[in-house]
Amino acid sequence: MIEVTNRVLDYNEICSIAGNHCSGAVVTFFGVTRKFNNNRNVLYLEYEAYQPMADKLLSRVACEAKKKWPIEKLSIIHRIGRIEVGEISLIVAVTSSHRKEALTACEYAIDRIKTIVPIWKKEFFEGGDVWVESLEDISMREVLQ
Repeated sequence: MIEVTNRVLDYNEICSIAGNHCSGAVVTFFGVTRKFNNNRNVLYLEYEAYQPMADKLLSRVACEAKKKWPIEKLSIIHRIGRIEVGEISLIVAVTSSHRKEALTACEYAIDRIKTIVPIWKKEFFEGGDVWVESLEDISMREVLQ
């Protein structure tokens, strides 16, 4: 499952999607809005995406990981819109026969999502707001390859 959505993400849903009785390892990552960041009291986050390209590049990330490691399944769900403190904005789930490949593939997917997928985060905190971790340092050539 690869999805960009504005619906609330659920731990149980992704665990049922990732669950596989044939796999020896199921690794899940949940990106959650934290209350404090950079010595600021975070109120909420807002994510925006260029959806057609985000869908395409999330699929690419999954394909890259499957080519690099013997994983069975890789699911990515990224939420957009307003995300309250404590809510999930990103879920990555990987299944494989062994934990090392699942752990490595999961970390790779998270890093690639942050690097090439056109999803932007705006942090709202007491006293202001700021865009965080934009793609402005990434060349379009890397994104389109």
